[in-house]
Amino acid sequence: MAKMAAFKIMDCALLTRMSGLPPVVNLRELRDRISVCAEDVIYHHFCETWLRPTFDNPDYRNDMAVWAKNGLLDRVLAERLAIIDPYDYDSIEMLRTHLIEIFEDRLGELQPWVPMVRSGNEFYFMQAMTVVFDTGEQVNRAKDLAAAVERMTIGSIYFHFLEARRRSNEHLDDFSAWLSESNSGLQDAINDLQGIDFYFSDLDEIRREIVGVLKRIGGRK
Repeated sequence: MAKMAAFKIMDCALLTRMSGLPPVVNLRELRDRISVCAEDVIYHHFCETWLRPTFDNPDYRNDMAVWAKNGLLDRVLAERLAIIDPYDYDSIEMLRTHLIEIFEDRLGELQPWVPMVRSGNEFYFMQAMTVVFDTGEQVNRAKDLAAAVERMTIGSIYFHFLEARRRSNEHLDDFSAWLSESNSGLQDAINDLQGIDFYFSDLDEIRREIVGVLKRIGGRK
């Protein structure tokens, strides 16, 4: 049996910048900007919020839900946006289509009134570049992965467990993908990793769940 390649531990950080789109002051403009913005913009506002030092409301995991609640003062819209798990969609384009449908439905319910924010509460479309770097650490055996994850920074957790899903055609996290290479009876652990309901958890909570799964591998590998 071929030896498993080492798991190289990477870390990452975000370099955030303005998207170049005009700021949004009402719901109609939000719908219109969503229809033309780059995929990376949508990805940033729905998937990269974990890497921020703080987040306004942990119950509203994406920026648009937070803005709907605090800017537009539209709790109905905020709740509809808050329940969206972007990882349920096969592509950002599918997520974009669903967002447009939500905005159009809400505009139809409220017509002819269009919710608008006060000056200073505009929504700014942002995007980010992920800077990835090699930590120099690696794991050679499956049984050592739990201890390595416990030591990882939140940047590493994000890169290997969340951002990895965008890089993988199968939408797999890096831990599952690496364990699957062993072909050595680790499918239960892989299934448990893939079953972690992570979207409404912070990175520390996600780390604890991953470690809990990996510790069950025990001394088998």
